[in-house]
Amino acid sequence: MKALKYLNKFFIKYKYRLIIGLVTTIIARIFSLFTPRLVNKSLTVVEEYQKGTVAELSVVKNELLINILLIVGAVILSGFFTFLMRQTIIVMSRLIEFDLKNEIFQQYERLSQKFYKANRTGDLMNRISEDVGKVRMYFGPAIMYTINMITLFVIVIANMLTIDSTLTLFTLLPLPILSVSIYLISRIINQRSRIVQEYLSKLTTNAQEVFSGINVIKAYGIEKPTFNTFNTLAIESKEKNISLYKVQALFFPLMILLIGLSNVLVIYIGGMRYINGQIASLGVIAEFIMYVNMLTWPVAVVGWVTSIVQQAEASQKRINEFLEVKPDIKNTAEYASEIKGTIAFKNVSFTYSDTDIKALKNINFSLDSGNTLAILGKTGSGKSTIINLIARLYDADSGEVLIDGNPIKNINLDDLRASIGFVPQEAFLFSDSIKNNIKFGDANATEQEIIEAAKNAHIHHNIAEFNDQYETFVGERGVTLSGGQKQRISIARAIIGNPKILIFDDCLSAVDTETEEIILNNLERVSKDKTTIIVSHRVSSAKNADLILVLDEGKIIQQGTHETLSNQEGYYQELYNQQLTEQSTESD
Repeated sequence: MKALKYLNKFFIKYKYRLIIGLVTTIIARIFSLFTPRLVNKSLTVVEEYQKGTVAELSVVKNELLINILLIVGAVILSGFFTFLMRQTIIVMSRLIEFDLKNEIFQQYERLSQKFYKANRTGDLMNRISEDVGKVRMYFGPAIMYTINMITLFVIVIANMLTIDSTLTLFTLLPLPILSVSIYLISRIINQRSRIVQEYLSKLTTNAQEVFSGINVIKAYGIEKPTFNTFNTLAIESKEKNISLYKVQALFFPLMILLIGLSNVLVIYIGGMRYINGQIASLGVIAEFIMYVNMLTWPVAVVGWVTSIVQQAEASQKRINEFLEVKPDIKNTAEYASEIKGTIAFKNVSFTYSDTDIKALKNINFSLDSGNTLAILGKTGSGKSTIINLIARLYDADSGEVLIDGNPIKNINLDDLRASIGFVPQEAFLFSDSIKNNIKFGDANATEQEIIEAAKNAHIHHNIAEFNDQYETFVGERGVTLSGGQKQRISIARAIIGNPKILIFDDCLSAVDTETEEIILNNLERVSKDKTTIIVSHRVSSAKNADLILVLDEGKIIQQGTHETLSNQEGYYQELYNQQLTEQSTESD
């Protein structure tokens, strides 16, 4: 139960709902006790009439009629308070589910790129959906039925003891056997529940990866082996679930057996005591049988509740694993930071912990506010790592990244990222309209501002050709658009917010040179007085920059302006001459 201790704060938050639920449960159970008593009273009157103690039949009829009306009234009131009980406790469980999902989601947002490299999307989704659903059952039905069971046990057994303590002890004789059985079986359920949840995560992860890469699967014609992999996981998951439910299936038959045994004991022991004159009326035996049957469902549900608690503990343990992860990137600055855009790297080195690849080695450069930096180099040379450090998606291992002369860790993280317009290497669009994807960069943007941003990204003319224009739904990850269109919408999203720093990570790779030239000319105008960083493999994207860095294996091997580097032997000159040759060949 250690894992579930984390949830105690929700009990405190919703304590009034819990208290109201407890009170209504007690009231509902008190009213439910009226029926057995009135049945006992009614049978006693009939028995007395047969013995001649009550002479007039009309008295018996009146007594029975009054008892029937009282039973109906008690049942109605018991039902009403049971309804209130469900309204308070089940609604409380839904509110806690809402809070817990939000807490997990916010934790996911806080965690760094390192966490997402180490964990799969399907597993993350399963913990915030399926695992939270298991925990909700603990807050809702488990607590509700537990309160109901305890209340009913206390009230019913106390009432039974006042009537006949000996018969009560024989009636409750099977309960210790029940307690031991629950303890032994619940341990097995806990272990198997954890395994079931792990396999569900594997299934979810596999399905998510397959659906995301369905085009590749179809292109390579590997549907059958892909299905076989999923089918193997599904079979293993099925076997683990069957193994769990085989144990859970023991509960209800065991409960029924023990309750049946209690009924047999009531009839036999009660009958013998009536014959011996130790019980005054047969109504007592009827009342006890009703009490036993009232306890049937609460006792039978003990197994189900125990199973729910065990599954909730297994799920909460999985949830706690992520909730307890400390974000690598922490916002230590309490006060707002005004970003102007001056950037400097001083002896910065960085190694990716998951691969031990040293991406940057003693990087030094400075860029004044409003200037443009271009970064070129081979694949894996460290270009994207530099911009990730500027956006503080990672923290440098050594050296300092300075923004406006201040260490980046001393700058308010929210203000830093709000001042950056970032176009990643892989353009990502949300399953929404084109308009809303662009507005993601500025939620308050007007229609005119959206169109202007699209024009500057050279995508407006394409959008205008769509049937629904800016209301066009782009599909998951922008699947309905071409690579170039996705990149240009990403550019529009970055520039619409008028950020102080613009970062373009090889975002023009999917467009032709003519389109690239148009976009670069627009960006040169848009990015005036803004610090701009362009990562590219093309000299055409870098030639107008105030500073060009050429990286190789995490080191700066060349830096300067286009004029300087194009006349200097090295990688930049070779790349420049190569691309000039390619352009002349294309024009011929």
